[in-house]
Amino acid sequence: MTAPAHSSVDTLLTAPVPVPQHRPPWRETFSSLAVPNYRLYAGAQVVATTALGMQRVAQDWLVLQLSGSVTAVGVTVAMQFAPMLIFGLLGGVIADRYSKRMLLMLTQSTAALLAAILAVLILTGTVQVWHIWALAFVGGFVTVVDNPARQVFVNEIVGPRLLRNAISLNSSTFQLGALIGPAVGGIAISAVGSGWAFVINSFACLVVVGALGMMNTKELLHTPVAARGKGQLAEGLRYAAQKPSILFTIIILGAVAMFAYTMPVLLAAFANDVYKVGSAGYGFFNALVAVGALTGAVLSTRRMGVSLRLVIGGAAVLGVVQASAALSPDMIVFAVLMMASGAASLLFLTSANSLVQMSTNLGIRGRVMALYILVQLGGQALGGPVMGWIVERYGPDWGLAVSGLVPLTTAIVVGALMMQRSRLRLALKRRGRIPSLALVARD
Repeated sequence: MTAPAHSSVDTLLTAPVPVPQHRPPWRETFSSLAVPNYRLYAGAQVVATTALGMQRVAQDWLVLQLSGSVTAVGVTVAMQFAPMLIFGLLGGVIADRYSKRMLLMLTQSTAALLAAILAVLILTGTVQVWHIWALAFVGGFVTVVDNPARQVFVNEIVGPRLLRNAISLNSSTFQLGALIGPAVGGIAISAVGSGWAFVINSFACLVVVGALGMMNTKELLHTPVAARGKGQLAEGLRYAAQKPSILFTIIILGAVAMFAYTMPVLLAAFANDVYKVGSAGYGFFNALVAVGALTGAVLSTRRMGVSLRLVIGGAAVLGVVQASAALSPDMIVFAVLMMASGAASLLFLTSANSLVQMSTNLGIRGRVMALYILVQLGGQALGGPVMGWIVERYGPDWGLAVSGLVPLTTAIVVGALMMQRSRLRLALKRRGRIPSLALVARD
């Protein structure tokens, strides 16, 4: 039974995340697609994320061509996510108070309008960098409400039993769009110009609105609406702070988001300055990351469960891969490591997202997920200009190295703190002839 919206944080504490005893069979890899509403939603998301991938490639490349500055690309990323830093937690309160489906219809309609305005500016030859920054900033306010509502709405579509699978499939659909979108976007920029990418994205947002409107609302599992009251923002923060599985995950997420998830800045620099492959190569690099991420998303549906240990390990692996990519001797090695980075990134992201959602009571989930998204997107907002400055001052190789070393260091520190809290230590054990490291209780 869901706790009332006005309950104290103590009464909202949930039991540990259930862990399946057996790995799910392959036939259940796409089990959440058995829900008709989710099939409709997932199909619309494939269209929307493909178009969004095209638009992001076009937007970043357009800023680079208009300004000649990698830092300007970083500023574009910052403008997209800055509203989340200021109003991100408010978006969670809104998501807890109102119909998620209606909120998503409103946000996607607004996103369609913004993409259409930018398309007109580009196609008429009047676009300037400040236009892109301004519209990206306004679009950031759409994200403030859209993201927490979308995160919680998945539970309303599939229910708690299929939630973990649906989260992984959401990531798969996102990466499928990210796989197709940048590749198509890079070709489209060369063939017809970047303006048409924004036209397509505007249409895709309307496809999502249509899919939401076509859903059978009687089959939705409606989340209890939080009543208006004082202290709801603080309640969400206290709840997250009292649960180590949420608190430590969000700390690691901050480091990953600020440094490892600034790939548009890094890949633009490698395409333009290191390998000299132009917009088509930039799209190709993005597609390679998405190929790895799609593989990671599918594999994530096969996990028996999620844990803080898995989140820490995922961040550490991602850090090692990206730091290693900075030492690539040629483009082939770089390409392989970008695919590995995509897989590691997606496995970390689905683990972190699943752990936070499934550790949170439904009555407060919108606010907790708003904090999660605030850190995720706010970190990218801060990281974009920082990584742009590092790339311009010290070069793309150093930028990529930093993008891996910071998350790796954070994962090690959080792992040490977790071991100290749990009174665990590392010990060398043998299974047959093969030694391995294991966590054991302190004496």
